[in-house]
Amino acid sequence: MKLPKEPNIPAQINIVPLLDVVFSLLTFFVISTLFLTNSEGLPVNLPKANTGQQSQTSEKITVTINSQGEVSLNRQPTTFDALTEKIRTLVGSNQNVLVVINADEKANMGLAVSVMDKVRKVPGTRLAIATQRQ
Repeated sequence: MKLPKEPNIPAQINIVPLLDVVFSLLTFFVISTLFLTNSEGLPVNLPKANTGQQSQTSEKITVTINSQGEVSLNRQPTTFDALTEKIRTLVGSNQNVLVVINADEKANMGLAVSVMDKVRKVPGTRLAIATQRQ
């Protein structure tokens, strides 16, 4: 008995499932990056700067000065006089801590400079000022 010959069908790759996977991954990454905003300090209106850079340090302490002149350390209200001791306690023995100053653009510049002086009194800290990109 002779079997009928099957027609030669060329091999094909169905890419529809591949497109579904690619679009699913794209959707996942777009949605997940929307939640990657870094809010370390209290919400203040930061001054704008063209040359601002994002910090890459893992150990950070945030000092926030709002427009009324109130000082906060890592989102906790504090007094100006206790700032040096609280930063010294947070730094401990670590010698590579970045202290970021989030000062509102309407805050008193004299207060911001005084806060920077208090931060510089703590050994092992580096100082940075937070800005917004224009």
